[in-house]
Amino acid sequence: MENIVGLKEFRMNVEKYARAARAGTPVIVVRRSKPMFRVSSIDEEMGWEKAADFMRIKRGGVKIRDLLSRL
Repeated sequence: MENIVGLKEFRMNVEKYARAARAGTPVIVVRRSKPMFRVSSIDEEMGWEKAADFMRIKRGGVKIRDLLSRL
């Protein structure tokens, strides 16, 4: 079952809806009766894919300006 809430309600109680999403109940946020976005937990099977470890490139990380200048 999904929760459908208005944007204002979501903003005022974001922590409540984040907990619900983490527990497995997706939340659909609407504005003027039109869906804007959906908040749900990350599927354990999906997980995160590591694209790059910038800490290995340079201790302390890489400055965003340096990174963007090389693209």
